[in-house]
Amino acid sequence: MTMTGYYTHPDCRKHEMGPGHPECPERLDAIEDRLLITGLGLALERREAPAASLTDIELAHSRTHVAALRGLSDVLKEDILAGGPPYAQVDPDTSINVYTWDAALHAAGAALAATDAVIAGDFENAFCAIRPPGHHACRDQAMGFCFFNNVALAAKYALERHGLKRVAIVDFDVHHGNGTEDIVAGDKRILMVSFYQYPFYPLDHVHSSAANLVNLPVPAYTKGMEIRELIESAWMPRLEAFRPEMIFISAGFDSHREDDMGQLGLVEQDYIWITHRIKDVARRHGKGRIVSCLEGGYSLSALGRSVEGHIRVLADV
Repeated sequence: MTMTGYYTHPDCRKHEMGPGHPECPERLDAIEDRLLITGLGLALERREAPAASLTDIELAHSRTHVAALRGLSDVLKEDILAGGPPYAQVDPDTSINVYTWDAALHAAGAALAATDAVIAGDFENAFCAIRPPGHHACRDQAMGFCFFNNVALAAKYALERHGLKRVAIVDFDVHHGNGTEDIVAGDKRILMVSFYQYPFYPLDHVHSSAANLVNLPVPAYTKGMEIRELIESAWMPRLEAFRPEMIFISAGFDSHREDDMGQLGLVEQDYIWITHRIKDVARRHGKGRIVSCLEGGYSLSALGRSVEGHIRVLADV
């Protein structure tokens, strides 16, 4: 069995939100370049992500949300033909171009295909190099660079389509995964653990007190060793008690100290350590099954190095 699958799709590079936007196609280039120069890509089995079906997307999102996003895409195409602008705004930070709908379908499809392959035993785990990211996408709302919630969708898919009983979501992005929380809060089959800078985006989000969530808000300038101590004391006991049959990771690398999108102080070794701890739990309780999906990470050099470290742990190389 090949240890780690690597899922992506060319359409994930075609979505973009305008010149200078931090969530840019070059993020995937930075990862690909790092895999190439280190030779790490040779240890992975690359697969092209299919498009997710709308029926599957509705495991995590309302039919109204899906229809609204598709409708916005169709209207944009018509407006462009009439001489209109190349983007349509969703919120002040988030917009779509004519490729966003397809990119979002393939990003979600990567998470679902990786889930299928890992559960089938084709891989022990998989990494999805995808964009747009997903963890701010709520059941009924696109926001924060996100349109469909790739990780929440994959977690629901593992439960509903594959019959798993308990899955965990781990989110280490610098921003709180408010969309994931919106979708999974109160679902006893899913345990979500996260840390994130607070107060920070999304500022108007009211944190849920649902029993299946372990939220660890930390102040700006928190460093890696403090995060590690919080993970040991708060995440690990809950994960061990929950015994997840599979783990899904919202892998945001904008907690890196070089990333201007946040003010936390993690470095590559912290992501390596976190991945080891997640993998330990997965191997004890879930046959090693992990699907990791790219979320944030906007300093291109730090992103490439951090993803390399994360994948090295997943692939045992």
